Amino acid sequence: MKDGRRSAWTLAAFAAPSLPLAAFGLPLVITLPNFYSQTLGLSVGMVGAAFLFVRLVDIAFDPIFGTVLDRTRWPWGRFKPWFAIGVPVLLLAVAMLFMAKPGVGPLYLWFWLAVVYAGYSITVLSHTAWAATLSADYHQRSRVYAFWQSGNVIGMILVLTLPVLLSKLKVTHNITEGVQAQGWFIILLLPLMVALALWRVDEPRKIEYAGATRATLKDYFNLLRRPTVVRLLTADLLMGMGPGIAGTLFFFYFERIKGFDRTTASALLLFYFVVAIGGAVLWSWLAKRYGKAKVLIVSCLTYAVVQFAVVTLPVADPANVLRSFLIALPFVAAAGLPYSAAPVLLRSMMADYADEERLLTGQDRTGLLYAILTGTVKIGSALAVASLIVLGALGFHAAEPAASTTGGILGLQVLYAFAPGIIGILAAWTMLRYPLTEARHAEIRRQLADRDAAEAPVIPEDIAVLSPHVASSPAE
Repeated sequence: MKDGRRSAWTLAAFAAPSLPLAAFGLPLVITLPNFYSQTLGLSVGMVGAAFLFVRLVDIAFDPIFGTVLDRTRWPWGRFKPWFAIGVPVLLLAVAMLFMAKPGVGPLYLWFWLAVVYAGYSITVLSHTAWAATLSADYHQRSRVYAFWQSGNVIGMILVLTLPVLLSKLKVTHNITEGVQAQGWFIILLLPLMVALALWRVDEPRKIEYAGATRATLKDYFNLLRRPTVVRLLTADLLMGMGPGIAGTLFFFYFERIKGFDRTTASALLLFYFVVAIGGAVLWSWLAKRYGKAKVLIVSCLTYAVVQFAVVTLPVADPANVLRSFLIALPFVAAAGLPYSAAPVLLRSMMADYADEERLLTGQDRTGLLYAILTGTVKIGSALAVASLIVLGALGFHAAEPAASTTGGILGLQVLYAFAPGIIGILAAWTMLRYPLTEARHAEIRRQLADRDAAEAPVIPEDIAVLSPHVASSPAE
């Protein structure tokens, strides 16, 4: 591992679990709310309330679990064991949510959402915190998260392609069977990909010193007062909420407003994520040349302009579906390009700040920092799903299109096109004059290296007892 650079094969193995995790995360925002309201018959407002309330309650889980991560000192790492523990919890809840039959009630949805969010929190938080340990280099961290985000996007593409492909092959015949196929895809793929990552990728040991303290909830709230952390969290919240709103309302907008059928709309969404893969590489490359904060600002503004422009997309022509599809492609491609910028750059920037925090306090708080970041993702997605509550209040009906009021239809257009665009502009504003530049991070790493050389590291007692011969992970 020269200059913090991991091989492409190692990073691909690390990113492999992102495929099934994203294959679950996308339906959680787009497919499942639509499925439970439109197919299983629960009211759109109730479904929105369930996803919002459970998501908000789940946020309280993150600081607690973040302290557990930073207190864990097992011989094989802090993050890898928890990553493995979360998998069976997630698999069980996925089976119950995706295989639901007509007649299930609100309590069924609420309970299994609570379980699935717990499992999802454990796996995603452990995975992203583990990524922060794979390199200490400013630019290589962007590369690590570019692989991670590419895995996410590929997983989304696969889970979107699956129902369309199976429908064309006459394997599935309705929306319910398509949703179940997505569930089976996750259940079968997740254990295999997690096993590959655990086997192929090490977790480097963090240096600790005498006097280092274990993480507490007080540390969590102290981090929330750090100006740099506040900037990163605000940007992450906004850039999760904007695309989250657009994703939640995507099928409603393109079917009800623009007149596309479900198959064509799914193909457009698929193309959106194909472009997002290239975006992950592009934004990482641009950040190396111009800096992470500047590039993030450009991506946010690009996203805002595209969302405003989508209202100019012509209504689909039923007599020429292919032509309508081709006209829509540039709009979808332009929206997909900035999609990966925030996940890649903000997580890389949080890893940079973890170094600054260790320099300032002598404490490694990587787990807590990513618990905070995961919390903002949840708040953003919860607020995004809350757009369904607003739509229901405005008179939009998912199961009965003819019953939707004029206010409901207008509200759908405003929420899909204009709300995310405004949010994108606000996200760009939060990153102006961001202080933790490449030069500043290089100085932090230099000071850390000097201190690491001057102070004798200690092996925590629990590791020493469990495995007295544990050493730093071998260089690759």
